[in-house]
Amino acid sequence: MDLHLNGKTAIVTGGSRGLGRAICEGLAAEGCQLAISFLRDASRGIDLSDEAEALVERLWDQYHTRAVAIGGDVSVADQVDQLYRQTRQEFGTPDILVNNAGIWPTALAHEIDPHEFERVLQVNLLGSFLTCRSAVREWLAADRGGRIVNITSPAAFQGSTTGHAHYAASKAGLVSFSVSLAREVAPRGIHVNLVAPGMTRTEMSRATLAQGEQPYLERIPLRRIAEPSDIADVIVFLASDRAGYMTGATVDVTGGMLMR
Repeated sequence: MDLHLNGKTAIVTGGSRGLGRAICEGLAAEGCQLAISFLRDASRGIDLSDEAEALVERLWDQYHTRAVAIGGDVSVADQVDQLYRQTRQEFGTPDILVNNAGIWPTALAHEIDPHEFERVLQVNLLGSFLTCRSAVREWLAADRGGRIVNITSPAAFQGSTTGHAHYAASKAGLVSFSVSLAREVAPRGIHVNLVAPGMTRTEMSRATLAQGEQPYLERIPLRRIAEPSDIADVIVFLASDRAGYMTGATVDVTGGMLMR
């Protein structure tokens, strides 16, 4: 099936590793040009530029697809503006936004530091709002449509039982925001959908899975942990014209753990 993605430009936040990397590879395989947004935060000593640049090279070698790595923090408005400026300079106006950047710290609700709760909301919810706002502004100004895929979680609907109440709250907020945005911009040809991945083998989940996979497997009817490509395939579809009659939807990719 031709997804009609060849020659389009996608911004993928948190694109240098884990699920984000798989999303970039899936889009590149369909001929998309990529702006790979990765975390660079000097105040916390975090810089994933080596991973991002290595992915840029891999996408060219593997798929002959152009990509650019753009560092920053999606929760900072000025840095989101810079992300879009650099994307326009390289490729023109983007066609697709995938909001994958997120953090998943662990603490029981009564033990969560307020600063940590706020940081989770800043990255997972505010960051997605800022990148969506920039995308919509560009598409409205150009009088054109676009595709947004936001990454939520089953925890948005079920809550967390493993010490991630702040994460669940941020992802529930993202669902409500995305549905509201979808309603606002649908008449202008802008589609906003969500994917709710189940437990997936990424850097984010490695430590948790190392403590034991059985509790998760017992809750998953398909009896396996997802690979990043399992999730990325669905995201690539939602970013394409083939999902042309979908907006405001959440697609559960959980191996049957969440059935609605």
